[in-house]
Amino acid sequence: MLLKTWRWFGANDPVSLKDIRQVGATGIVTALHHIPNGEVWEVSEILKVKNQIENHGLTWEVVESLPVSEGIKQATSDRDRLISNYCTSLRNLAACGIKTVVYNFMPVLDWARTDLEYRLPDGSETMYFDFPTFIAFDLFILKRTDGEKDYPSHLVLLAKEIASQMSSEESEKLAYNIIIKTQGFIDGSIDGNTFNPKQAFLSLIDKYKYIDETQLRENLHYFLSGIIPVADECGVRMCIHPDDPPFPLLGLPRIVKTAEDLRWIIEVVPSPANGITFCTGSLGVRADNLLPEMIHEFGSHIHFLHLRNLTRSANGSFNEAGHLDGELNMTKIMKAVITEQLRRRKEGRGDWQIPVRPDHGLKILSDFSRNDNPGYPLLGRMKGLAQLEGLAKGIAAMIE
Repeated sequence: MLLKTWRWFGANDPVSLKDIRQVGATGIVTALHHIPNGEVWEVSEILKVKNQIENHGLTWEVVESLPVSEGIKQATSDRDRLISNYCTSLRNLAACGIKTVVYNFMPVLDWARTDLEYRLPDGSETMYFDFPTFIAFDLFILKRTDGEKDYPSHLVLLAKEIASQMSSEESEKLAYNIIIKTQGFIDGSIDGNTFNPKQAFLSLIDKYKYIDETQLRENLHYFLSGIIPVADECGVRMCIHPDDPPFPLLGLPRIVKTAEDLRWIIEVVPSPANGITFCTGSLGVRADNLLPEMIHEFGSHIHFLHLRNLTRSANGSFNEAGHLDGELNMTKIMKAVITEQLRRRKEGRGDWQIPVRPDHGLKILSDFSRNDNPGYPLLGRMKGLAQLEGLAKGIAAMIE
């Protein structure tokens, strides 16, 4: 019932295609990480990766991600060229038979966590986002000018206290984790080779000084108006990823946070190709996002699923949890997913199976002796995939 996929970060990923072949996934979720953002993905480069995947008995099911350049998000004078390049890449992917493409519209920073080694009572490790600690990074380590106005005053006071108790080594580790370690191995603009990464990060943020949510929405509308007709023409399904976490950080606008945001996105350029990556972990940070209800509402536009769980704590903080163990009711979520798939199958849709991947995972057992990317341990994700598959089969047997 589930189209089981697995995120792979290419040749440098510690989890190999040989490993993935054994964990139960059949599809790969990956990208051309070696191509600079904004450049065309040529057919020859796409086929190199596709052939490598297929030589291991797997299929390239989803592109995650075809990055949207900052120039498109900022509406610079170069955006039409960048959008044209993006459209060429979509055509090339479609020509190679790869037709589900993830992207996000988060300015500067992709996903954010403050602790990549948060220990749970059973000894496993996960990732944690402590909002006051993130504010401490922003205001007292990064020292962004006038940043205090972007956060509630009580959280600024908490952040100041946290920063005052940090050693210089702890401050540098926090900055490294946020700016580089969680970003660089994906499509980060800043990596370990960047001179003065904090200053480079501030410079990127400064380019959004005059871009608020309304303007960023207009820029997304312009982008969608350029790419969705091409996606329609090629049979490509575009699926925007929600903001992670789904609220503003660093004074930057966030526009993919809520049901209202998703509704606006799919209505502003109406097309079956204009769809959603439904990420339970990102959307679930907000208690006002009612996930099963959102799946029912947006189901026909959900082209990809990220399933993970979390435990919320005070002040917008949260930690990631086992796939069936957190606050999100994964049984109700999966029932909504299976119901949507059965509806599609009855309708005769060729894409009735929605690709799903176990998003992130706990570090367990021999994961501690590996050097996997943050959030992407081998065994923790394998456990999550097995749990999700078992849940899906049980639900499907009950409602089919």
